Amino acid sequence: MKKYIFPTLALLILTITSASSQNLQQRAEAAKAAAKAAADKAQNAKSGTGKTPLSNDQVITGLKDALTIGTNNSTGIASKLDGYYKNPKLFIPFPPEAKEVKSRVDAIGMKSQTDKFVMTLNRAAEEAAKNAAPVFIAAVKGMSIGDGFTILKGADNAATQYLKDNTSAELIQKFTPIVKAAIDKVEVTKYWKPIITKYNKIPMVQKQNPDLTAYVTQKAMVGLFMLIAEEELKIRKDPAARVTDILKNVFGSIIN
Repeated sequence: MKKYIFPTLALLILTITSASSQNLQQRAEAAKAAAKAAADKAQNAKSGTGKTPLSNDQVITGLKDALTIGTNNSTGIASKLDGYYKNPKLFIPFPPEAKEVKSRVDAIGMKSQTDKFVMTLNRAAEEAAKNAAPVFIAAVKGMSIGDGFTILKGADNAATQYLKDNTSAELIQKFTPIVKAAIDKVEVTKYWKPIITKYNKIPMVQKQNPDLTAYVTQKAMVGLFMLIAEEELKIRKDPAARVTDILKNVFGSIIN
């Protein structure tokens, strides 16, 4: 009888041991899987790339935030003294269609006047930029973006380009009186009238008188959109520039 007891007992112990070992291994694998899942969740939360997809409303809000911040920063830069005048990227030159005017009157000793005139063109743009932010922000708030994710994952200036394409006509309409008031304030025409009067008295020349309000408006807006695009690029590429939670979530979801 004893000779059957010991092998049976040994087999029972071996079975129990094997089962315990398998159970421990399963628990270890389960714990490992749970740890990995927790780590992935933490990483997703940190990077803003969680598996929960962003809603279209979140994307639109993020884009509007980006453009609002961008327009505020841009108008702040442009509206400073010399914001246009001493910034090579924004500088507004003598009207190209009237370049003959400049060369002719410079040649007869009026270069200081043409230089002052160019300075006042840039001062007008700087003055107008002080009042531009509300115009841009109103346009941003009124945007209806159906293809938000396309813009989000588009080119580095996609949101700026969308704003430009869809609001330029309205912005020009609203921006023109602001520029005209700025032109009057910095007395652009005070320097322009003597130049154009002198030029038009030159025999055999084709008389010139460009629309200075339209010219400054167009150039001022080109400069502002350029700055807005730079601000958008910062938000897309630099996490430190994402100063709101929605910006962190939306732009953090982009895999560069």
